Amino acid sequence: MSAHHGISIIEEATALTVPITGYSAVQVVIGTAPVNMLDDPTSAVNMPIMATKATEAMEKLGYCTDFNKYTLCQSMYVTSNIYRVSPVVYINVLDPGKHKKTLEATEATVDALRAVVETTGILREGLAVTAGETALELSRDYTASYDTNGYLVINLVAGGAGSGAEKVSVSGHALDPTKVTKDDIIGAYDPATGAETGMELIRQVYPRFGIIPSLALAPGYSQIPEVGIALSAKMADINGVFKGIALLDLDTEKARKYTDCKEVKESSGFTSEFCYPLWPCFMVGETVLAASAVVGGLISYMDASNGDVPYLYPSNKALGITGTCLADGTEVIMDQDHATAVNAFGITTAFNSNGWRLWGNYTGAYPAVTDVKDMWLAVRRMFNYQGNTFIQTYLHKVDDPMNSRLIESVVDSENIRCGALAPDMWAGASIEYTAEDNPDTDILAGKMTFRQRIAPYTPAQYIVNRLSYDVAMLRTALTGEGGE
Repeated sequence: MSAHHGISIIEEATALTVPITGYSAVQVVIGTAPVNMLDDPTSAVNMPIMATKATEAMEKLGYCTDFNKYTLCQSMYVTSNIYRVSPVVYINVLDPGKHKKTLEATEATVDALRAVVETTGILREGLAVTAGETALELSRDYTASYDTNGYLVINLVAGGAGSGAEKVSVSGHALDPTKVTKDDIIGAYDPATGAETGMELIRQVYPRFGIIPSLALAPGYSQIPEVGIALSAKMADINGVFKGIALLDLDTEKARKYTDCKEVKESSGFTSEFCYPLWPCFMVGETVLAASAVVGGLISYMDASNGDVPYLYPSNKALGITGTCLADGTEVIMDQDHATAVNAFGITTAFNSNGWRLWGNYTGAYPAVTDVKDMWLAVRRMFNYQGNTFIQTYLHKVDDPMNSRLIESVVDSENIRCGALAPDMWAGASIEYTAEDNPDTDILAGKMTFRQRIAPYTPAQYIVNRLSYDVAMLRTALTGEGGE
């Protein structure tokens, strides 16, 4: 045993970002996860699952790097390796009871009592493992686990029936994510049982966790028009009172070049002020990610880093990516000119300017809608934020006596709270209660109305510097004499 005496230093690697928590941009991610890796796969089906860190999500839902099949893993990857932000709510719709296929007998080579079956989604329930003609028994002859690729790992027990085998054969069932349809993502309500599935479960996020699901995304599925439109509609009316933004991906099979984007966006119906259309996909090395998964992480991290108020625009912010591509991996090379042309369609993209940056400030409503509160993303999000915050702050006052003390309480409190956000987060805000807005008929009916004005900042999207040649300045430099 070596002796230690004195002082020593151990240096740790620098994290890409500091883990932070924010609630103004909580992501709700809908898609598929490798729940076969769980002890009880059905526990993670059509159930909102909140994770305060990516590793918690991996434990509760499973994780593998096959992002095409298991789309929720994209957000786990982003919030673990690019933007370390929490919480995130996941909704998995991949159901082992109906989205599965038969796994034909598959052989794997044994090395040091360990065999890896290089197939994802293998279910432990109903699994049959044999060594030659000998059927192996779980726990007595082998144990089963999964590696980070999602592959099944058979660990043979020393002294067990298969301990001397060179190969093992595995059969049973495996998840089949290809059977998940747009209807599974959109979800439904069963009036007979009261059960909800898919994005219908967004409704449960606030009652369950006390947080507003202000960002919604479905990587790998939101490019389907019906899915994107439904997700935008959900964000326009959450729990009957709240509002949020849907991050939508354009279909890169249809929009293969930037000039295709306008037609694809419009034919997909991604024209709501409550959506933020994105194109194309993003790359990190050889890994292809839906733009929505990356931008969801960026917006959440950006908000949490700036007072948890959504006043900043994600446009022109650095992305932790290495390129842009189509879903099939075909590289897309954008410059500022092409990116700005895409923006003109109300679509956000990215290009490389000494580092990859997001580029685009418009909601999906632009260019058809030019109302300032609906066309600019951060203005729309600040309206959402103010409305959501007002409801949460004063809900406890509902059913109090409608007297002057109540009026003063709301007006004074709101002016103080909103005033604290000026001038950095918005230009200003004010609220008042007037007789004109509150006729006797309303008062007798128990209704009171406040009138509030807010002024979030529009983006400095176009900065102009007028350059001209000053002849007098040249003359002065050469002769020392001023011009006429």
